[in-house]
Amino acid sequence: MRISTKGRYGLTIMIELAKRHGDGPTSLRVIAGAHNLSEHYLEQLIAPLRNAGFVRSIRGAYGGYVLGHEPETITAGDIIRVLEGPITLVEGIEEEEPAKRELWIRISEAIKNVLENTTLDDLANHTATDESDAYMFYI
Repeated sequence: MRISTKGRYGLTIMIELAKRHGDGPTSLRVIAGAHNLSEHYLEQLIAPLRNAGFVRSIRGAYGGYVLGHEPETITAGDIIRVLEGPITLVEGIEEEEPAKRELWIRISEAIKNVLENTTLDDLANHTATDESDAYMFYI
């Protein structure tokens, strides 16, 4: 599984909106400037997130974007699926020998588990001290 800049920058947008949740709309210009990203590229990414209901746009001089749901209800997996498509690790594993096929399936399930159990709230409130209990999973 490879997450492109679409997924990475989309997560950046959503984390920034989660950090500012309840503070009113945030413009893409502010997010782009804070992370040294292209505002034009972020505009392309916000459309599918808006269509999925994860963000709402607010028009006007002080407009921008706000989360469409509470940050604890949106997972990293939700965002990646909207921007990247289905979460799959390897294609064509049906032809693999059973031991390797089982390994690929277990790795894929572990990745999906991390993405589905990590919310925007988790990401927005992550601190450097959280590193000791970073996302652990066993294969």
